Amino acid sequence: MKYGKWLAGGLGWAFGGPIGGILGFVLGSVFDNSEEITTQDGRRIGTSRSGDFAASLLVLTAAVMKADNRILKAELDYVKAFFLRQFGEHYAKEQMLVLRELLKQEIPLRDVCLQIKQHIDHPSRLQLLHYLFGIALSDGEAHPLELKVIEQIADYLGISDADFGSIKAMFVKDRKASYHILEIEPEATDDEVKKAYRRMALKYHPDKVMHLGEEFQKAANEKFQKVNDAFQKIKKERGIV
Repeated sequence: MKYGKWLAGGLGWAFGGPIGGILGFVLGSVFDNSEEITTQDGRRIGTSRSGDFAASLLVLTAAVMKADNRILKAELDYVKAFFLRQFGEHYAKEQMLVLRELLKQEIPLRDVCLQIKQHIDHPSRLQLLHYLFGIALSDGEAHPLELKVIEQIADYLGISDADFGSIKAMFVKDRKASYHILEIEPEATDDEVKKAYRRMALKYHPDKVMHLGEEFQKAANEKFQKVNDAFQKIKKERGIV
């Protein structure tokens, strides 16, 4: 049985290290060790060379879901729905089996994130953060411990405080949310608001994550739209032409 579609579907980078070790152990627990488990280029999966963005996604998904010591049905449904849209029914079922095993493991968060940072580009790391916030808010509210873990992940991934605040403001609203999304303060001038919008529209342009697949493209469009909505709200409040 081959699992290349989800373990090497886009970025196809090699790792042993913490992620390879975790997935090697988990795959051994879930699937028959006698089966051939390979990536799309024919490399055997185990603790040697394997992985991609989807593998990183699974490990960090488990870290966020475990943060508040509760595994909620709303979170599992959110993740399953995402996998179904991204990978199809067959592979979504396999991924959920792997996730359930990952939820039983201790995740060396810092080591995992540093490994991801080394191999995944910045736009993809921002998109990963967006997805993790979606998990945290899937039950209607974000537990403080989940937000703390996501903030740790952002720090380890080399995501700036401004970028973290921008994405967080898309999910956790306050009266300054529109400004935080554009990474500026309410005291910014109208010209600074316009410049911030152009900068953020470029940073979050969906084309930057085309390589991650259709579902991530959809999420990127959503993030891009939230930047536009924030700008339109500020324009209306200020009467900017």
